[in-house]
Amino acid sequence: MKKRFISVCIITILILSLCGCKGNVASKDSPNKQSNNIMEDKIPESNANKKNEDDKSSTENKADKNNKDSDSNTVETTTPAEKNKEPEKNNPKQGLSNNLTSKELNWYFMPRKDEIPPRCIDEGAPMLRKYDAYYLGDTSKKIIYLTFDEGYENGYSAKILDVLKKCNVKAAFFVTTPYINSNKELVKRMVKEGHLVCNHSTTHPSMASISDEGKFKKEFLGCEKAFKDLTGKDMPKYFRPPMGKFSEISLKRTKDLGYKTIFWSFAYRDWEPASQPSHELAKKTIMERVHPGAVYLLHAVSKTNTEVLGDVIDDLKAKGYTFKSLDELPAQSQISNP
Repeated sequence: MKKRFISVCIITILILSLCGCKGNVASKDSPNKQSNNIMEDKIPESNANKKNEDDKSSTENKADKNNKDSDSNTVETTTPAEKNKEPEKNNPKQGLSNNLTSKELNWYFMPRKDEIPPRCIDEGAPMLRKYDAYYLGDTSKKIIYLTFDEGYENGYSAKILDVLKKCNVKAAFFVTTPYINSNKELVKRMVKEGHLVCNHSTTHPSMASISDEGKFKKEFLGCEKAFKDLTGKDMPKYFRPPMGKFSEISLKRTKDLGYKTIFWSFAYRDWEPASQPSHELAKKTIMERVHPGAVYLLHAVSKTNTEVLGDVIDDLKAKGYTFKSLDELPAQSQISNP
């Protein structure tokens, strides 16, 4: 019995030892298992971050593409629509785009000898035909268009009218609103004797300097109204820009108001009452610079002009020239630039 008891104890001890070894093996395996779980947890998190980054990149790429597509649509859809859009009728604002310049230009011409029409300002030449602006009339014939500027009265206009009547010549007088209001009888006489009384603005500004369209129109409408109130007639649609200052936009607006712009192909320093040219110089200059289709600009404040006018008209007629009204200008503006 004793031996049997000892055998059972030994077997029990062996069994317990075996169980303890198994527990140790399980303990050693646990950290590895936990470590593997941590790695597996990190791997999905890393994959998720990568996916988010991929999604963000994809979103940004789509946004960039959408922006590019949007820009492309702006160019492709808006621009052709503007090109195909018909302008509103009777709207002076139409065409005043970035393609038209408001740069102020000064009218000038380059005289030539031998009765050849002068060249005009190169920068303004393309605008003349486009906007019904004239500095020459019919250059195929010996024709002169005689015009006077009347900014104020200096006591000579009545004498000028006497000479024109005697010589049977019709002229155009470009007047301002104050001139009409201050010289009503003279203006009525001009009209009665068959001359054109034309628009020279209300306040004599540089038309190129007026950006506001309403103010631009008032310069015309004020003069028109003063003339109609006095004579009961509509003012002829010819406009001389004060001081010869203009821009492409001012010419466009003038045309939109139904006017022809009238520059000149002859002028000389005659506008200073205190510094008048001699009779000899005036006659010489006027005769030497004559040419077919000439638009003469003379200032009515000039004592010299008044005193030599009759002789000059007779001498020009002797050279074969005739005098015509602005109403007889050719349908298209003439340009004498090479």
